Amino acid sequence: MTAISYVVLRRGNEVLLQLRQGTGFMDGCWGIAAAGHVEPGESSEAAAIREAREELGVSIALADLRALATVPRQQPVAGADGMTDHFYLATAWAGTPRIMEPDKAADLRWFRDDLLPENLAPHEKAALSGILRR
Repeated sequence: MTAISYVVLRRGNEVLLQLRQGTGFMDGCWGIAAAGHVEPGESSEAAAIREAREELGVSIALADLRALATVPRQQPVAGADGMTDHFYLATAWAGTPRIMEPDKAADLRWFRDDLLPENLAPHEKAALSGILRR
């Protein structure tokens, strides 16, 4: 089973999204700005914090990470025997979010909750819709 951790960075009524490129998965779509595989022996929380640091250059304290949802992925993914997505929310962090992996992200922008882009990765759009209604 493959696990993915996502961190939704939120400031006021905005969420931070990145435009995917060069990853081979959902390139050309906007996605939650920090996300990635949970490594063997790593907790989903630790993976979320690590991905935020690696992809955005921000530090998030465990106390500032709030679990939102754990969702089995409905769409099949090549090479995976199943996937589980772990979604977390952070409204506090240290540092200014920026693109740290320019080969994987073409753009990084804040979007209002009610004006999310149309080309948002479908499984992330579904999760964000539920998350942002809370």
